[in-house]
This record gives sequence, C-alpha cells and structure tokens, in this order.
Amino acid sequence: MIVIPAIDLKEGRCVRLEQGLMEKDTVYSDSPAAQARIWQEQGGELLHIVDLDGAFAGVPRNKEAISAIVKAIDIPTELGGGVRDLATIEAYLELGVGRVILGTVAKEKPELVKEACRLFPGRIVVGIDANNGFVAVRGWADVTEKKATEMAKEMEGFGVEAIIYTDIARDGMMQGPNLDATRSLAESISIPVIASGGVSSLQDIENLMAIESSGVVGVITGKAIYTGALDLRAAVELTRRNK
Repeated sequence: MIVIPAIDLKEGRCVRLEQGLMEKDTVYSDSPAAQARIWQEQGGELLHIVDLDGAFAGVPRNKEAISAIVKAIDIPTELGGGVRDLATIEAYLELGVGRVILGTVAKEKPELVKEACRLFPGRIVVGIDANNGFVAVRGWADVTEKKATEMAKEMEGFGVEAIIYTDIARDGMMQGPNLDATRSLAESISIPVIASGGVSSLQDIENLMAIESSGVVGVITGKAIYTGALDLRAAVELTRRNK
C-alpha cells in the first residue's frame, strides 16, 4: 500500500475543503509547487492533485498551477477535476501529468472511459465519490441514484488503472476512513482501489493496511498531513516496513 499526499487547487492556491464544500475552505499554501516539493521530500511516491474549480466548472481552471507542480517534482502525479473529454485528458498528459482521474464523466459517459483506456493505457483512473453509498458528481454538488458499487462494476474490463473511492461524509473531517464501505467496494471488483476521505492518524493507515488483501492498494491523505495530525514520512515508513 502506498500513501498518497493530496494537493487541492482553488484559484491557484493549495486548500482543503470540509465535505467538499467550496465555502468551507482553508488555504494552506499560496505556492502549490513548493508544497508539492515538501510532500516529495517527506517520502510521497505519488502526488494526488484536484482542480476544485474545474470540478465545479466542468473545464480546467488551474492549469498554470498544475504545470508548476509537475515541473517542480520528480514523483508521478495523478490529476482530477473538470476532466470531461478526451482532448482534456490528452492535454494534461502532454503537460506531464502521470495519470488522469475521471469522475463525473465516468458516471455519465462510461463509454468515454473505455475509449480513454484504449488510447492512454495505464494512465486512466476513475474517481467514485459517494454520499451514503450513492455516487455524487459535479464537485459532489449532485448526488445521483446510482450506487458506488454498481458504478465500480461498470468499469470492469475497461482497463482502468485504479478506482479512487471517497466517502464524502468523511472527507476533511478527520474521523477516519469508512473501512466497511471501502472493503465492500474493493471486494466487489478486480480493479485496485485507493481509499480517500477521513484519514487522520497512523492508526487509520494501519486499519487500511489490514484490508489491503481486499484490493485496497493506496490511501490519499490531505487535511491530516497539512495540520500535522499525521506525519507523512512516518506513514510512508509504516507502509514500507510491511512490504
């Protein structure tokens, strides 16, 4: 299992939200590139980037900051938020992003995910954000009637590199991840799952490592490493000791 530090971008700055609410944001850095270097120096093996403005607008909004991040670090990156078509995917990959995360469009146009996986093998990740088990889209603003497990199963056979599963109720709340829901989703599919939302301590990392055999290969952490509740270097060392 790998620990993946997150950078969420809003108006070019590095922020964290509570439960995905744009009005509940805390600014942690005016230089996302500098913050990215810090997470790399502390042992991050992969950087998770979200264009929050893009997620709500449906089009890229923080390209300048994203480009600066990619140029500032050596570790690979994954990026989501506002990616709705093949041209945007290709543009981000050409910019140097390692892999692109499809969320809203994966729910609404699964055939586009299949085509993206064919065109860009190994570089497409699907983000499934759930509110009480149901998929939420457009920056979590709209909760649909589709169950997260149902959507995950639809992605089978497409060639998706991984699925990022986020429990919205836990995101930014420092209450620990939803282990049962994460395990249930991972066990229902053959695609590797990355857990997201609620991680607040080394114990949370250990708890997720206990369900690694279910197919949980990574964990994204944001607020906890910004506030110091979780030491990224210690979390990375914990996972490496068990490899």
